[in-house]
Amino acid sequence: MRVLHFYKTSLPDSVGGIEQVIDQIARGAASLGVSTDVLSLGAQRIEQPVEINGYHGYHGYRARLDFQIASTGFSLSAFALFARLAKRADLIHYHFPWPFMDLVHFVSRTKKPTLVTYHSDIIRQKNLLKLYRPLERRFLADVDHIVATSPNYLASSDVLEQYRDKVSVIPIGLDKGTYPTPGAEKLRYWRERIGPKFFLFVGVIRYYKGLHILLEAARGSDLPIVIVGAGPIEAELRAQAAELGLLNIRFLGRLPEDDKVALLQLSYAVVFPSHLRSEAFGISLLEGAMYGKPMISSEIGTGTTFINIAGETGLVVPPDDANALRTAMQYLWNHPQEAALMGERAERRYWQLFTAERMTERYAALYRRLSAGAQ
Repeated sequence: MRVLHFYKTSLPDSVGGIEQVIDQIARGAASLGVSTDVLSLGAQRIEQPVEINGYHGYHGYRARLDFQIASTGFSLSAFALFARLAKRADLIHYHFPWPFMDLVHFVSRTKKPTLVTYHSDIIRQKNLLKLYRPLERRFLADVDHIVATSPNYLASSDVLEQYRDKVSVIPIGLDKGTYPTPGAEKLRYWRERIGPKFFLFVGVIRYYKGLHILLEAARGSDLPIVIVGAGPIEAELRAQAAELGLLNIRFLGRLPEDDKVALLQLSYAVVFPSHLRSEAFGISLLEGAMYGKPMISSEIGTGTTFINIAGETGLVVPPDDANALRTAMQYLWNHPQEAALMGERAERRYWQLFTAERMTERYAALYRRLSAGAQ
């Protein structure tokens, strides 16, 4: 079976959560007899298959990005390239939201089975959403099946509620075996540089990550906080930290995977202050659970609170509440035994619900069911 994934960005050009999900599905599905093509947009057009991560049957293609409107990439060459790749695919796997994708779907008039993983409602572009809504509704009505990434998001999304009869839930999963194992020297380097006990945030630095709230929470405390990642508002946050005179915040920028894993292993707890529903799941929050760390997150009605169960795997606070966030961090800091137990329960929950093997087996079964239904 051959599956075509279509999304605006992909590895290695971008390392956001959706890109990681596509990568994890493609890697895991390879062992289940599923070949994967991934079509995305990029600065350079790549029409010949590029093998990704050394996996046979897992290839990437790029259509040239021509322009963007409100974070939505457009590409004229994508239409022809999509049609060519869709022709040989057994199933098309879309990743929502991306309005241009909807256009390509209808223009190409593909007759192949279609599946969309619904990663997030559209939150920020409310005025443009009014224009896009008719296309969105037609697209979601037209695809054969929709996957939500958590029961929390399915229960709280007004959009998904309209298509509940064809929605199933497949939680995002990670393969710990694909993560590097940092050596003793790497661990020693970071321990000496950062210290023995610190809170860690990992992620692309975007508006909905709530890092401005984390900086406010850091004010008036001496809790050490490490921020790993880069993004469009990084400079703004650095300026905020300087203005507040925060000496307990360390911005490390984007790091190689082995450095990121070293910091995950060394960290005391993972803090994830995302305050808007644009944070539909939280890959780096799940990484914290995978490495047995207690977590702090906000209740925003999404997958973050499916990963982090209040009082069991960590603490959950109201969104956009710096005081509550500071109190939660101080509580974990002052209760190391309880924090350690939360971390142990978080890791057990990862192995029970969030492995890549579990995710890819369910996707592969869905692929085959949809393909059989189309015959």
